[in-house]
Amino acid sequence: MKKLCLAGIVVAFVAAGSVSRGQEPAPTAATHLNPIVAKLAQGKAVLGISTEDLSLPNARGIARSGADFVRIEMEHAPLNFDALHMFLLGMNDKAGYLRRGNAQLPVAPFLRIPTYGRESPDWIVKQALDIGVMGVKFPTIETKEEAIRAVRSMRYPAAPGSPIREPLGRRGVGAGNAQWFWGVSGGDYNRHADLWPLNPEGDLLSIIMIESAEGLKNVDEIASVPGVGILFVGSAGDLPRSMGVSPDSPEIEQAMKRILQSCLAHNVVCGGLANASNVAQRLKEGWRYLDLGRAGAGLTVAADAALKAGRAAQ
Repeated sequence: MKKLCLAGIVVAFVAAGSVSRGQEPAPTAATHLNPIVAKLAQGKAVLGISTEDLSLPNARGIARSGADFVRIEMEHAPLNFDALHMFLLGMNDKAGYLRRGNAQLPVAPFLRIPTYGRESPDWIVKQALDIGVMGVKFPTIETKEEAIRAVRSMRYPAAPGSPIREPLGRRGVGAGNAQWFWGVSGGDYNRHADLWPLNPEGDLLSIIMIESAEGLKNVDEIASVPGVGILFVGSAGDLPRSMGVSPDSPEIEQAMKRILQSCLAHNVVCGGLANASNVAQRLKEGWRYLDLGRAGAGLTVAADAALKAGRAAQ
């Protein structure tokens, strides 16, 4: 009996991509390590939450929250890479990996950075990706050139013979922490650490925020940039302020429809905010990346209700 139990444990850990001393991690059985890329690639919608609470209890709670992604807030909260590192390690749910039999994370972590499109994001993006985040949310992108800069900051320079050379990457190599967090070998990390859907094997996402009148005017050019994974509408704060209207005005709803049309025309995932009362309608309209509220020491009542309503509508 003891031998049988031990054999089962060994098989489970091998399937989960565990390592023996001095060995590289076993290749994951999952096609995509990023759970929302796996869903988006199948045409599904994803539902997530945001947080500023980088405590270990909150990390563990989010890992088992049932959300598809968590947006870690560092645009309007402190830029704290030490806390980000510990938070991601706290999200590593080994029991969950054993149940699934592969190293795919249960909840994809993204970081919203503080730099705007007019500023260079390179060093912040490099630090965040090397720690292990699976996507970066870029605030206030207003032009095609700014979107290209964002995409380039997330990509490695193309390897010799690579058919996907543009937009040319500027990220430096040195992702030991990310490799550990993702649970893969260096070779597997390099293969997956590219932008989806530009690279069908990629597990990183660039999330471009349209939250100004200028960005809205240029949305078609922005959506056309190779490597843009998601366009996200900043409908609650900066976009209405830039347009000089209230968040609940008809102009904002029209702007959201305009951005959704551009996403559909360019085959880009469209993202925005939703709540329990409108999440079903947003899914029906074609929104495929919905931020449903906040978490901190657990999901808020509103976020929990929105998540349940969204799951019921899918």
